[in-house]
Amino acid sequence: MKIKNICCIGAGYVGGPTMAVIAQKCPEINVTVVDINESRIAAWNDDDVNNIPIYEPGLSNIVGEARGRNLFFSTDVDAAIDQADMIFISVNTPTKTYGIGKGMAADLKFIELCARQIARVATTDKIVVEKSTLPVRTAEALRNILDNTGNGVKYQILSNPEFLAEGTAVDDLMDPDRVLIGGDIDTAEGAEAVEALVDVYAHWIDRDRILTTNVWSSELSKLTANAFLAQRVSSINSLSELCEKTGADVNEVAKAVGMDRRIGSKFLQSSVGFGGSCFQKDILNLVYIAKSYGLNEVADYWEQVIIMNDHQKRRFAANIVKTLFNTVSGKKIGILGWAFKKDTNDTRESAAIYVVDYLLNEQAEVVVYDPKVKPEQIYADLDYLNTRPEAENRASVTIVDNSHEVAEKAHAVAVLTEWDEFIELDWSKVYDDMLKPAFLFDGRRLLNRAEKEQIGFEFYAIGS
Repeated sequence: MKIKNICCIGAGYVGGPTMAVIAQKCPEINVTVVDINESRIAAWNDDDVNNIPIYEPGLSNIVGEARGRNLFFSTDVDAAIDQADMIFISVNTPTKTYGIGKGMAADLKFIELCARQIARVATTDKIVVEKSTLPVRTAEALRNILDNTGNGVKYQILSNPEFLAEGTAVDDLMDPDRVLIGGDIDTAEGAEAVEALVDVYAHWIDRDRILTTNVWSSELSKLTANAFLAQRVSSINSLSELCEKTGADVNEVAKAVGMDRRIGSKFLQSSVGFGGSCFQKDILNLVYIAKSYGLNEVADYWEQVIIMNDHQKRRFAANIVKTLFNTVSGKKIGILGWAFKKDTNDTRESAAIYVVDYLLNEQAEVVVYDPKVKPEQIYADLDYLNTRPEAENRASVTIVDNSHEVAEKAHAVAVLTEWDEFIELDWSKVYDDMLKPAFLFDGRRLLNRAEKEQIGFEFYAIGS
């Protein structure tokens, strides 16, 4: 089975970059990315590829090469579904904010809407690929919807979870550790569908890095991978607090531990806490699944990863208040960085949101700079918490477009995203512009303590 037309429903952080790379690497396949969000599609189609809605190093060049040749962005979802041999579902699966499973379970309403739209439109056999991160056995629900339309169309359901790290998504797509494809490999039709997707990736990825499993193993592997990575971050962050109390340095501890080949050094960088769209959502999903099967000890184990991450953000903010003589009321606090990590404009679950919310509760006046995050997104993130009226957020938070502006007459500056440009700041000027004593809080262990203390800063870093 040779794939000629691919449709991807969802033009977000996964669908956009993944389809752009597939289109670039498979010029004989027409790839159409569809979304009902007209402004998002318009941004993907902007004449200036630097204005595409997702910032990832290298992505705009790939879009510029393939767009209009065999890569298309459209709001005509029905037409793309009708023409496609293979349909990727890459829509949002947020944590439920209502009803059964509130705060833990994945909300699958967008997945179900996609399935029902495919069932309504399709007139020829389709391969449907789960690209969104989903609970185990979601494919079964998709099959129930698609196989009961009564129109004779046959479907194969595959699971192809993404393992992209924002900021390095293009590199992760070009040279992945592995590509995981789950399908009904025990049947001829299922095996044929799996092989069709393998052929797509084999255009640029060695086949020995393309793993095939049953659907359920594929779905659970995605949740497990993110849970393990988040667990490492929470583990080193838990020890960062102990380091602060005992005089140890968490970087030295992490280096010593990471040199053990059985452990390794990755994801042992202590910080103000992990963020992003996946870690917290996927662990909460795992917790909910475990609880739904009565596996309470399993659920408690993984939930502690989230508890520790929340604690790390709270204690960082509380330390700012404590250090500033137990009050930040009316004091200007400069925030460097809003994205959850460098080299992305994604702010979902960013530590900065929660640190700033805590400071606002203490009546601080906050000034924020981030090189890639737009002001409306920063305000939207704070508004989403519903902690205070929207007007109050706008009155208490000022967003500037120059990193030095956050320091002018500030009582403290906090680094909350590890953007490279913050290393290169003229920190002597930052110090001169601040009120004295000038407090500098490094939530990403980005800066050199000795250099900053020599300038005159009262310097505080996680884990030392």
